[in-house]
Amino acid sequence: MVETHTHVRTPAVQWRQYRRYLVSYGLLPCLLVMLFLLLGFYDERFWRVTNLINVMRNASYLMIISAGQMIVLIVGGFDLSVGGVAALTSVTMALAMVQLRNLIPDALTTVVVLGVLVGLITGFAIGFLNGFVVAILRVNPFMVTIGSMSVAYGVALYATAGVPVYGMPEVFSRNFANLQLFGLPVIVYLTIVILFAVWVAMGSTKLGRYIYAVGSNLHAASLSGVPTTVCIIVAYVASSLLASVTGVLLTARVGSGEANLAQTLMLESIAAAIIGGVSLRGGVGHVGSVALGALLLALVTNGLDIMHINSLFQPIVIGVVLVAAAGLDRIAPTVR
Repeated sequence: MVETHTHVRTPAVQWRQYRRYLVSYGLLPCLLVMLFLLLGFYDERFWRVTNLINVMRNASYLMIISAGQMIVLIVGGFDLSVGGVAALTSVTMALAMVQLRNLIPDALTTVVVLGVLVGLITGFAIGFLNGFVVAILRVNPFMVTIGSMSVAYGVALYATAGVPVYGMPEVFSRNFANLQLFGLPVIVYLTIVILFAVWVAMGSTKLGRYIYAVGSNLHAASLSGVPTTVCIIVAYVASSLLASVTGVLLTARVGSGEANLAQTLMLESIAAAIIGGVSLRGGVGHVGSVALGALLLALVTNGLDIMHINSLFQPIVIGVVLVAAAGLDRIAPTVR
């Protein structure tokens, strides 16, 4: 005879479960709706289609780079080099396109493709180096990534002497940057594809489950046969590649290779990930919530612009949001 055990759900247990659900799944959407309505009531210009499209475009850049930051946070680290990666990608890609355009002026599509590949290879190399030093040499990820950030920005500044790189083919710097489909910028659709790919990779593949396991308990994952070294390296490579993609898209938008590109995206990507429920302790995070966190930050920035608040004040707001989100990470229940 098999005994069955019935778990009595007391009011206290039910309340704790409800609170976990609210914090993990309900609070962020509610904040987005409230902020959306408040900004619209404050200034009707917020509802204009051009402004909403601008919000979606800005949120897309942050969503892509934050998705990579999420993967590193889940594996138990963090990546401070993403802004430098985006900047160095911008410079190397622009320089490559300018040189290739001089060599093969009649094959501009080939010039663009090869230039973008050069930028992405730059991101891959930095990500692999970060992951190798963290996973193999066991150096603290803070020191590793802040060092690679400094090197990336330094190389970008040295290569350009602080002057933007112009001369990229217009098919990239103008046509692609302004390309729209069904009234929305192409970057919005590209972002959806990237986020979906990250969602599938993290939730439906063995590698994704391994990354969660490494972030939850590195020692236990190693004893269970999980290739922890590979998982850590893959996480940093993914983060740098997505930062490179962001650098490519931002370069197309500004129309030049910029050594000071994406200087605020490192802080904003961490903030978006933490607001989206990614734990600083590793092992927890969902790309959908991170996307909502990025959208929230984009709305905040847009709201500050609408209220004519000095742009120099905006990093202060992002910093306060980051500290508040980190505090909530310490007290909020952890849910997978």
